[in-house]
This record gives sequence, structure tokens and C-alpha cells, in this order.
Amino acid sequence: MRKVLVAWIGKTDLRAPTESQLVGLGPIAQALDGRAFDEAFLLSDYDDDVIQPYVKWLRKRSSSRVEVLYEKLSGPTQFGEIYQAAVRGIERALGDRRRETALALHLSPGTPAMAAVWIILGKTRFPAELIESSREHGVRTASVPFDLSAEFLPDLLREPDERLRQTSGGEPPEAPEFADIIHKSRVMDRLIQRARRVAIRNVPVLIEGESGTGKEMLARAIHRASPRRDRPFIAVNCGAIPAELVESELFGHEKGAFTGAMQQRKGHFEAADGGTLFLDELGELPGPAQVKLLRAIQEGEVVRLGASKATKVDVRIVAATNRTLTDEIASGRFREDLFYRLAVAVMTIPPLRERSGDLGVLIDHLLAQVNQEAATEPGFKEKKLSTGARNLLLSHPWPGNVRELLNTLRRAAIWSDAAVISSEDVREALLPTAPAAKQDVLGRPLGGGLNLQNLMRDVARHYLGRAMDEAHGNKTKAAELVGLPSYQTLTNWLAKYKVES
Repeated sequence: MRKVLVAWIGKTDLRAPTESQLVGLGPIAQALDGRAFDEAFLLSDYDDDVIQPYVKWLRKRSSSRVEVLYEKLSGPTQFGEIYQAAVRGIERALGDRRRETALALHLSPGTPAMAAVWIILGKTRFPAELIESSREHGVRTASVPFDLSAEFLPDLLREPDERLRQTSGGEPPEAPEFADIIHKSRVMDRLIQRARRVAIRNVPVLIEGESGTGKEMLARAIHRASPRRDRPFIAVNCGAIPAELVESELFGHEKGAFTGAMQQRKGHFEAADGGTLFLDELGELPGPAQVKLLRAIQEGEVVRLGASKATKVDVRIVAATNRTLTDEIASGRFREDLFYRLAVAVMTIPPLRERSGDLGVLIDHLLAQVNQEAATEPGFKEKKLSTGARNLLLSHPWPGNVRELLNTLRRAAIWSDAAVISSEDVREALLPTAPAAKQDVLGRPLGGGLNLQNLMRDVARHYLGRAMDEAHGNKTKAAELVGLPSYQTLTNWLAKYKVES
């Protein structure tokens, strides 16, 4: 029977080579002396230059094969990270010889949180002997005479469990990570509420929405509000990768795997290990890449180009597309099985034209951002919008959504010499849009989501805004431009359709 020890390297272990008179051999060396182990797998959160002197000392004095597994933690008591690292360490130690391996987990080195994780794993998922060591009592099997249950779990575990119980029965926890998504519309409120709920889960997320709606911003907020917040967030634009390089970019390659592969390279999956991989414009992936992506998600492992061995990865997938993937499936351009793998939590960001009430607050927020960006430029003047300029922005259809709005404000601020951005500045900054065909308004089919009130509102807001802009705020003149009998009637219409005067 192969005997294997798995342990975290602790501070006392690191002191042993130079301070043995004070601290003794340290828990790990003491265990290797006191028990016959074929191999020792040591997990470390320390830098390599700190660990190597200890490992050299340990290997010289022990007949056991020693392997160090580097696991970077954001903190020594981060239970979730410690648990994932411990599982990876045990799986590495067991390899494909689980049935012929006698596993021992060392409780003494490391933090109490690390010891708690060893106890849980050793009593449940990976049955193992739990050992402890000290200068006074030597090496011995730890006395844990009960099967772990909730009442015996340390406080370290009770608090997260209680949080999850509260969450499951009520509202999701407050998440300041979503504060940058400026909104006040009901439709966006519901979207953010769902995003907060899904952030704390470990399920794939598919974000749909038109270009410029803020899909990556939402993905980053979900990552920051998740238990993976301290691990990498890797964003990949699938549409920008040449088809012949997709596999290398996503899964990596070995040196010499193809012409030009001068050195080994990790792919995006390995770079995102423990964190979130954001696959933007997922619908652009070619068919062969979709097959390999599906396999990587199913198996939780990747095979670098030119490699014969798979590498385990722990990655949460958040994907985004401006296409309707169900239509892509129907046309044969996207794999149905991959879609259902990713579409566990599907979120659709509405276009700006459907976010009633959001445009005004976004204009204010983004103009403040433009001012902040330009604050260090020579001759900077803080920009404000004239009433006409603001109304022109409010009446624009914004086919490019929030991204187009931000870039328009940037251009308008540049075109404006004065502190106040005029309607002329905005008009020059707006990108041309395709002229609306007559059938867009008068030829729409009945049913299928047609909403006459919304249609009349949009038409009224468009022409009222234009009239106020061209009349430079003169209501009598604006009333004449749209054929209303008086400025008082115009005032009533402005209030009814919420057009700023």
C-alpha cells in the first residue's frame, strides 16, 4: 500500500532548518521521521524563494519523495479558497491510484481554518488518517471520535452557512459591486437583482444584449460579487481571435506544437483557474472551437496543443453575445449542446431605448466621467449641457446604446469651446443613423408585441425634443413647429411625455 502525506507548510516548518534548537524539526519533518511515508505533497502559500531552502533541507534528511504544490491564497483564513486548494492537493496526491493509497492529512501545520478543512475532507470526501505532531507528544493520530455534524463545525463554517440560509429564503445580499451600473428603471432593477442572486452561485452565466449595452461591465460585477472575487477575471473577445489560433489562445500550447510556438504558453482557461473566464461575443466562435470548448467545460480540464496530458482547471464561465443564440442554433451556426451547458443563468440586458427613465441619469453620470477624464488636460473647463443639448440627447434613439452615448458626450465636450455644450455641439457629435422608413411607424404588423401607447410616446418625444432644440427653448416657436395651438398646450405635452423644457 502506497503511503502518502498531505499538509500545508507552516511557519514553524520554515524556521526548522535554522532554528531547530528553538522550534524543533517542525510538524512536517517530525511526521516524516515518525511515520513511513512514500511521498509527501506539501501545499504552500509562500513564494518559491522562501520555500526552496526548506524543501532542500527536508529532502536531504528524508527518504520520502517531496513535492510542493503552490496555492496562492488571498488570506490564511479564506475557507473557500483553502477548501479548493486542499481538494486539488489531495487529488494530485492520489492521482489514479486512489484505491492503493493510504492517505494521511496533517492537522498541525498552517492555520485553524486549514486544519478544519482537513478534518472535513478526511471524514467525508477523502477518507484519511488525521495526524498531529508536537515536540512534547511526537506524532500521533488525531482524536476525532465523532462524525462531523453542524453542531460541531467551527464558527469559521457556521457564519457562511447562516448567510446562505438567509439568502435562500429572502433577498440576495447587498452587493456594492453593482453600484457602477447606473439605472433607475424597473427593468434594470430586476436585472441587477437577478445578477446579485446568481453571483454567489457557481453556475455558468450567459449574458445577451445589443452591442454597447454593458455586458462586460455586468460580467465583472458578477465576478466581484462572487466567492471568486479575489481570483483572476480573464476577458476574451472570441470574435477577435483568428480561427486557426482559437485552440492555442483558449487552451494553451507546448513548445514546438506548431510553427512559431517558441515556448510553452498557458491558455486563457489556465490563466483564469480559480476565477472567472469571460467569453465575449461567444457566437463568433467557429464550429470546431465550440466542440473543444464544450469538452473543456464538461470535463473541467484542458489539453494544451502538443500535450498528451490534461490539466485540471476550476473556472466559472460567463459568456456574452449580441446574437440570439437560439436563432444561431436553428441556422446551424451554434451547437445546441454547448448552448444548454452555458445557459444555466440567462440574463438579457435591455437596449437603452427600452430603459425608461435611465437615459437622464446616465447622461449626468457619463458627463461627470467625461469631465473627470479631461480634468488634467491643458485649458480644462468643466462642461455642462444646455437645455437644448440635453433634449437632443434625450430624443436620440441610441442604436449603439450606452457606449455610443459616452462617446458622443466625449466628442461634444471636445467640439465645445465654452463651458456649456450647445445643441449644435451635440448635433455635430452625433453619428448619423439610418433614416426611419415610413413603414417603421405606419407599416408595423399588429400583435407580436406592438404597443400603440409606447409608439405614440416615442414619436411625440422625438418631435417635441427636436422642436424645443430648434426653437432654442422658445415654447411659442416650438408649438408652431409641431402644429400645436399654443405654448400652454406644448407645456402640457412636454409634461405628459416627460421631455425636459
